[in-house]
Amino acid sequence: MKKVTIYSTPTCTYCRHAKEFFKEKGIQFEEHDVSVDAARRTEMIDLSGQMGVPVITIDNDLIIGFNKPVISQILGIK
Repeated sequence: MKKVTIYSTPTCTYCRHAKEFFKEKGIQFEEHDVSVDAARRTEMIDLSGQMGVPVITIDNDLIIGFNKPVISQILGIK
């Protein structure tokens, strides 16, 4: 199984949609709340160059935002 990580905030609608999508598809993921975790926020910015969320990593693939078609393709799901 691929390692899925999402950098998110509690108020982000797209973050919520991404997490719901992962749960619906039975995809386990690690979540980092960058609104309270400065180290993870710095990690996210270093990885993506972005301050906006969600930032999702799937193994070595980086996805900015909730791009369902790209996420599905990388995970091999429909």
